[in-house]
Amino acid sequence: MLGFFKKKQKEEDKKRKVIVLGIDGAPCTLLNRFIEQGIMPNLARLAKKGTLTDMTASIPEVSSTSWSTFMTGVNPGRHGIYGFTELRKGSYKWKFPNSGDVRSETLWEIAGRNNRRSIVLNVPSTYPAKPLNGILTAGFVALDLQKATYPESAYDYLKSIGYRMDVDTRKAQESASALADDIDRAFEIRKKAILNFLDNNEWDLFISVITESDRLHHYLWTALEDENHPQHGFFFDFYRKLDSFIGEMYERAGDDIPFIILSDHGFTTIKKEVYLNAWLKERGYLKFTKEKPGSMEDMHEQSKAFVLDPARFYIHKKGKYPKGCVEESEYESLRQKIKEELLSLVVDGEKVVKRVMFKEELYSGDLFDDAPDIVALSFEGYDLKGSINKTEIAGNSFLTGGHTRENAVFYINRGISGKDINIVDVGPTIMSLLGIDGIHFDGKSLV
Repeated sequence: MLGFFKKKQKEEDKKRKVIVLGIDGAPCTLLNRFIEQGIMPNLARLAKKGTLTDMTASIPEVSSTSWSTFMTGVNPGRHGIYGFTELRKGSYKWKFPNSGDVRSETLWEIAGRNNRRSIVLNVPSTYPAKPLNGILTAGFVALDLQKATYPESAYDYLKSIGYRMDVDTRKAQESASALADDIDRAFEIRKKAILNFLDNNEWDLFISVITESDRLHHYLWTALEDENHPQHGFFFDFYRKLDSFIGEMYERAGDDIPFIILSDHGFTTIKKEVYLNAWLKERGYLKFTKEKPGSMEDMHEQSKAFVLDPARFYIHKKGKYPKGCVEESEYESLRQKIKEELLSLVVDGEKVVKRVMFKEELYSGDLFDDAPDIVALSFEGYDLKGSINKTEIAGNSFLTGGHTRENAVFYINRGISGKDINIVDVGPTIMSLLGIDGIHFDGKSLV
């Protein structure tokens, strides 16, 4: 009799489904504002059915790290993705971590082990596509659509509709209008692809991410408040279209299927970009062998620290790096000194750095040794950068909007338990909803 009930439970679990819609860079406060202004009536209706709340992103609050944390349910000390760029082991050559560098099981790999089928569309850090029980086409940074997609039949479909892996952000150098047109084109094709896969395939776990929101915010954030900005109306229209799309997806799902919306970080106006390697050079911690270095390969052997985007400080330790010069005995005092000086960093009369954290405060796991030694968190409006060719400490670029760790968004058409939601909690929540347990996550289930 017990065996009968266990078999029945397994059959019930297999019927469970979950839909996840990622809106890259969507701040919770912005969505609430658009709900109040009547721009997002579908989301307003959904908010009444469930829970719409703010969420905290990863540290650092970049897409590669946050989405990797979402899709594994563990911290970077276990999944291994600390940022968009890393140095190759034993060298100073840059590399862009990809799916092969994600060292923890993803949600769809766990689902596949449990005989569940997944469709995964446009999630960052999934390139090149790995085989799975289902369909995957990778999000940025993805270079080749065929390598980004599994299986071949999914690639054939995407190619047939002229699928766009990303917005062409070079259009921003032409004009705001050219960029807006490209965002709109990419968004229309993205929606078409998502609905096609949703409608015409079997799945238990369906995950899709809208990237165009992030590109809109980075380059056209000032259009939100400036009524004279040529793309002011476009910004609002984008969210009207996004709201319609949310309505279309939800209509297909219905109330019975758990429906999750999340973003990987929030957004805010950039007052200034702050170039931390220029700051290190000014303080005497970093030297290059060339006036205009081409990469970290041009770092001088006397350098004591360097930064990788956005605010990851690495101590140039002897034995860890080929030209490392910092002795183990100097390590703690050097970290403390840099921390104190960072907390005193001022731009335009304002303090830039809100908090400085050491690696042991943030990360744990088998990949802990790869973690940055220090991570700086900025006050809102200051965009911390790891550029190596800047001579000034602060400046501005084409980017008008920058990431925030706070004010990411989480929605589910259910009630949830607990507060202080972190993106690491979303993966365990999804697995719980699918009826899959026994996984060692760092986050907690919210249902």
